[in-house]
Amino acid sequence: MFNNLTTMAYNSAVEIINIANLKEKDILVIGCSTSEILGEKIGTSSSPEAAKAVFDGIYKAACEKGVFVAAQCCEHLNRAIIIEREAVPFSDIVNVVPKAKAGGSFATAAYAAFKNPVAVEEIKAQAGLDIGFTMIGMHIKAVAVPVRLENNKIGNAVVLAARSRPKFIGGERAHYDQNLT
Repeated sequence: MFNNLTTMAYNSAVEIINIANLKEKDILVIGCSTSEILGEKIGTSSSPEAAKAVFDGIYKAACEKGVFVAAQCCEHLNRAIIIEREAVPFSDIVNVVPKAKAGGSFATAAYAAFKNPVAVEEIKAQAGLDIGFTMIGMHIKAVAVPVRLENNKIGNAVVLAARSRPKFIGGERAHYDQNLT
């Protein structure tokens, strides 16, 4: 079962990395409910084994492109982010280490796997995967654009995806109000 989760996670990660056209050193944020993956209600059945399997697939895909993975913690840690220190050299670090039921199994797996993990309160990632309705939107750079994936399930969890694009300023869509000058 866990090998299948790794493959599904890898395929979803490769797909969003390619669709979002992520470059080396870009950030892919992941929110992951192992409870949802196992067919349970979010926050009820944390599984370190499922988290490791999913993390391994996503991390492999990210490493192939030189992309950083940012693991979103659960609401108990205010959706803080676990990430490699190298990815956030100027961010304020917070003092927390996630655990399976206090931070989430996926964030815990990331913390264990990263070479130099740190926690930060927020980031602005170029793209992300939301595995099991974990609400990653607060960590996606503006403007967030939803992406429909072919690989939109990991276990029993629905996988939602987003990428960012630059804001449109000016051009044909802009309106100039002469009354304001």
